Amino acid sequence: MTRIVQIAPSIEPGSGVAGVAFALEQEFRAAGVPVERFTAAEAGRTLDRPHRTTLGLHVARAGNVVWFSTVGTRRARRYLAERPDAISFTHNDVMAGDVYVNHGLLQAAMRARGNYAWRMVRNPVHLFTAVRDRVRYRGRTHRAVVALTGGEARLLTEVYGRVRPPVTVIPNGVDIERFSPGDAAGRAGVRHELGIAEDVTVAVFIGHEFERKGLHLAIEALDRATGVVLLVVGGTADMIRRAGAQTRRAGVADRVVFAGERPDPVPLLRASDVLVLPSAYEANALVVLEALACGVPVVSTRVGFAPDIVVDGENGFLVERNAAAIGARLAELDALDAESRLAWRTRARRTAERHSWREVAARYLALARELEAQRTPDRPAGAAEEAT
Repeated sequence: MTRIVQIAPSIEPGSGVAGVAFALEQEFRAAGVPVERFTAAEAGRTLDRPHRTTLGLHVARAGNVVWFSTVGTRRARRYLAERPDAISFTHNDVMAGDVYVNHGLLQAAMRARGNYAWRMVRNPVHLFTAVRDRVRYRGRTHRAVVALTGGEARLLTEVYGRVRPPVTVIPNGVDIERFSPGDAAGRAGVRHELGIAEDVTVAVFIGHEFERKGLHLAIEALDRATGVVLLVVGGTADMIRRAGAQTRRAGVADRVVFAGERPDPVPLLRASDVLVLPSAYEANALVVLEALACGVPVVSTRVGFAPDIVVDGENGFLVERNAAAIGARLAELDALDAESRLAWRTRARRTAERHSWREVAARYLALARELEAQRTPDRPAGAAEEAT
């Protein structure tokens, strides 16, 4: 194989799409495969713009999506045309590349949150994305699609009726060296910084989209899990302000700590006892694997990768999306003695060890070799055709 090109709005360490592309890039290079990147920066746009309000953030993100889907697509096609021997993986937005990695379905996410029609029409970018992705999945833009879970592969068919490119399921992985259980001193230090006592059970919520990911349900669940402190990571100042108001109405403000956005979730995971993810929709939820790798069991709704990796009563719990069910499981974990907690942590870590990025990257490379063998001279890299 000559080379790999990865296309994504950004590629950098961390979670989310950028972190997935970065982890794959590192493993491709470790396997001796040359890899290049085409991001919004290479296309000529800077994405890193701070915003003080939720509205400002949404407007900036919408502009980035439209720009990278249109201008970025044209420039990506030129970039790939200069590299006819490359196999390209596209993560989000751009309508070019051999393989499209589906990191989530907008329409499925909107349906899961309720009031689907209103959510779609009130945001023109949602309508733009829906049309764009219909062309993507029904047409010949890509030669293959990667879905992160079997459930997501089925959703593709439910949403679009027919997906022209063949779909391969390759779940995300986790950096099991970076995401690992910490020591007692580090755990105590983070808790001291956040003002959390060492002897309480900490349930950590990590995510930017508070509504979709169900932060309101995690807050309500504290009424049943009276010994649990909720640590909230992520969110803008406006989002945190509104969530803080909910904690005061619910009478649990003294048991909710807002850490804001953090560049590195590892110390916060190591300082926690359980990850709570009451999400309405996830394409994969990489944070589930990251928590398990840190020895943190998971209480999650049946979304994304969670049903494939969380085993009830062993490394976490799968729950219905309501505060009562979430609270009951948090209370159950809170009641464990020290020996039982250690056993849960050990099982969580062992689960994650079976999903290293090296294993995942090997599956991507196998797909790339298959596509490379099928490539014909009249199909240049990144070529796209209209849907039929």
